[in-house]
Amino acid sequence: MTERKRIDYWLSDMDGVLVHEGRPVPGADIFIKRLSDSGKPFRVLTNNSIYTPRDLSVRLAAAGLEVPEQSIWTSALATAEFLDDQRPGGSAYVIGEAGLTTALHEVGYILTDLDPDYVVLGETRTYSFTQITRAIRLIENGARFIATNPDPIGPSTEGSLPACGAVAAMITKATGVDPYFVGKPNPRMMRSALNAIEGHSETTAMIGDRMDTDVVCGMEAGLYTILVLTGVTQPQQIDRFPYRPSLVVESVADLVDLV
Repeated sequence: MTERKRIDYWLSDMDGVLVHEGRPVPGADIFIKRLSDSGKPFRVLTNNSIYTPRDLSVRLAAAGLEVPEQSIWTSALATAEFLDDQRPGGSAYVIGEAGLTTALHEVGYILTDLDPDYVVLGETRTYSFTQITRAIRLIENGARFIATNPDPIGPSTEGSLPACGAVAAMITKATGVDPYFVGKPNPRMMRSALNAIEGHSETTAMIGDRMDTDVVCGMEAGLYTILVLTGVTQPQQIDRFPYRPSLVVESVADLVDLV
């Protein structure tokens, strides 16, 4: 555990921290209100690239959490920012939904399956074999392979669903080409969010529910890391990792007094 410094900026994961299976985590509404009232810059982060920030803001509001769309940072936005930095005005063949396609359109990218600069793989509930086949052939022909996040599975009411990381592995197996994952645990995801709030790593906290994405990503970005136990990582699993969070709490409700 590291000594806590003054926290002037906040980053928080969404699923497992603020909401769990579509329902608000008890105390999350109080924590978000305290953040908003404090005037301290913050961003809610998610590896989910399906929704736009506006979509997510509405969904959070339905759960009783008032998070403005400008305070939401997705792997789709981070991917679009990355591509705009690497190859401004480029082109991409995209497998994904509105969150990803909108983000790419907003940075001036052309979405096409005709000799694109990139194949960009995101999240969708309806992965198409036809689209995956097209992606494989474009990569074989020289398109660069980008994926929004490495999560292998996603939740649903019926059980696990194959997610971006699993589909990326299939494409890699077929092409021999590994994707560049932009989302967590890539510290670039944290740093891009940090830049968006003009924060400084030494006075920024990252709250997450997963040791293997949120905590390692925050740690590698130089942030103060806080693990909450309302999501994926359970207390008995913490010591199995070769790194530790700066602080472990039961839920975000325990962090209200730190804001």
